[in-house]
Parts: sequence; C-alpha cells; structure tokens
Amino acid sequence: MKLVQPTDFEILETLSDGKRNNAINIAEMIDRERSYINTRLPALEDYDLVENVGPASNSALYAITDRGKMALKNKDKYTDQSINFEELIDQKV
Repeated sequence: MKLVQPTDFEILETLSDGKRNNAINIAEMIDRERSYINTRLPALEDYDLVENVGPASNSALYAITDRGKMALKNKDKYTDQSINFEELIDQKV
C-alpha cells in the first residue's frame, strides 16, 4: 500500500464524518486540485479505504470504509518501517 501524504489521509479525514462526498467538494475542503483528487480517490478505492457509493456507478460519490477508518486512526504508524501498515489495519477491521 502506497499512500500519498498528507493528501490521502486528508481525504480520509474529510470523509470520516460519515457523509458521502465527491472530488470537487473534497478538493475544496483540503485545498487541492480537483483533477488530483480524481486520481487519488480511485487509488484509495483500490486499497479498500473508500468506496464509490453511487447512487449510480459513475456518480463518483465516495464514503470511507471501515478499513479507511482504521487507516486514519493509525496514520501515525504509517511511516514506521517496523510495522506492516496494511496488516495492522486489516487486523483491526
């Protein structure tokens, strides 16, 4: 798992309120370009940290997953080379 810091954790933080959101709103909230957020959201979805919740498959509304919540909760451990971050968040899901 290769996360971009701090952007990916900022995206997860933005979605941690339990609401669905789209790239343009997230970009505005964390002061990033929409096009960049549009590239990060599918990457986070590939890692099962966020999910596209529709209502249509192409509507690009995203929500944080339980795994994403665990990643956010343990973000301080992400850079610790002695810890396998992916295993850590999988154990707690």
